Amino acid sequence: MFRRSIYKSPAELRAMVRAGEATAAALAEARRLLRVGATPLELDAAADRVIRELGGRSNFQLVEGYRHTLCVSVDADVVHGIPGDRPFAPGDIVSVDGGAEVEGWNGDSAFTVVLPDPDRPDVVAARTELARVTESSLWVGVAALARASHLNEVGAAIEEYVSAQGPYGILRDYVGHGIGRRMHEEPPVFNYRVSRRGPEVRPGLVVAIEPMIVGGSIDTFVQDDDWTVTTEDGADAAHVEHSVAVHADGIWVLTAEDGGAAALAPFGIEPRPIP
Repeated sequence: MFRRSIYKSPAELRAMVRAGEATAAALAEARRLLRVGATPLELDAAADRVIRELGGRSNFQLVEGYRHTLCVSVDADVVHGIPGDRPFAPGDIVSVDGGAEVEGWNGDSAFTVVLPDPDRPDVVAARTELARVTESSLWVGVAALARASHLNEVGAAIEEYVSAQGPYGILRDYVGHGIGRRMHEEPPVFNYRVSRRGPEVRPGLVVAIEPMIVGGSIDTFVQDDDWTVTTEDGADAAHVEHSVAVHADGIWVLTAEDGGAAALAPFGIEPRPIP
């Protein structure tokens, strides 16, 4: 049984908007700078600057033992990659994850891109398809949330979609989460079907949906840095995420610049700003 406190009040939902906007702006800047020859540390510094300019602070830096604004994971690294000074190379598949805290409220989001490499078109094509499937599965999950009666319908929809796309794996050991006063709150948000229904989807529920999809086995290990999660078989990985609020008029994707309007249009869903 979930506590009533997982549901935010209308005033609390409104208070989360700025954190979502700061998160979206920081990741947009990181995406703009992500190119062959750039470094993860450059993206990290830029994202931190944007968050501070918008009156917030990095919530990743509030996690004990972590001092960066972003996690940047390349190729077989799935999540929690520590930004370093190795330049991005042609053909890299890069996942960037970050969040902002503004006035005590949190946002969390991630995206994956594939850098061009004219010398390896087959590699780029496979990685681009993995990124597409992962991104699309996120929006399948968000669309499911908009129509769900219980939260775990989201994971069932994501799994059904990914399974239909090809031999991809969905990580089981890492899932999405509630978000609010803390970056990671109850309830868990599964990316796959589970037997229990989960909490009721109703106004005040705010969750971070984040599929982590791999091109091979779902088995992973944590590297010696105690953070970076990497596929055991060296298969490529992708990770995408958005923080989504359910409110009286519908849903709003807090960490999307348009509230999710463009991506949800094909599903016949029109997100509504939080009143």
